[in-house]
Amino acid sequence: MAETGDFKAKPPVGTDPMGASSEGASLYELIREDIIEGRLAANERLVVTDLARRHGTSTNPVREALQLLRGEGFVTFLPNRGARVRPIDQDFVRDIYEIGVLIEPALTRWFVNMATGEDIAELERLQGLIEENNFADTFRHSELDTAFHTVMYQRHYNRHAAELWWKHREVLRAVSRRFNFTLARRAAIIREHRELIAHVKAGSADEAAELISRHVEGSGRHILEQMRARNAARAG
Repeated sequence: MAETGDFKAKPPVGTDPMGASSEGASLYELIREDIIEGRLAANERLVVTDLARRHGTSTNPVREALQLLRGEGFVTFLPNRGARVRPIDQDFVRDIYEIGVLIEPALTRWFVNMATGEDIAELERLQGLIEENNFADTFRHSELDTAFHTVMYQRHYNRHAAELWWKHREVLRAVSRRFNFTLARRAAIIREHRELIAHVKAGSADEAAELISRHVEGSGRHILEQMRARNAARAG
């Protein structure tokens, strides 16, 4: 069984998670973190030269980073107004997870009909690591959970759908790092993963697709509930 300390989930084969130079990719991570944590405020203008000066780099990597962030929806470009921070609000999260509710059942249904014994063994191995970690390290859980779902989608013939799933999942993963898992959500994740493996073993494609729809919606709603609670606490 693999160690989880240095575990890193990888995107489906054929998906380019960055598409930028190493410096541009590094800046992308830094700027995205500043947006998520609120250090760059909603609707704040992102001036390329200012960001380059702040991070001690040239303007080209900054432009690369902003284009990556635009692709994920964290940054908007308006004519004659340049780049601005998109508000990371409840509508943003809702839109992202609702797309997952639409596409993941189709990806899952295909997987169940094509799954091999090796696929099932890998799902069980990853689920064992997830339960071994038991949410003690939330970053590790996120990596393992992403790998679990990647097993199901990585060979899908529709590479555009698989890439869209990956990019949207990475957005939700980034946003969800601000919040802890409730006990109820922890229990649901473990239970639904086990049920999903059982459906894959049984070849029950429709049941697996229905379950993954509930699973994705539950994840999205959990993030929304945490956002509402944080906003209420700040307002109170």
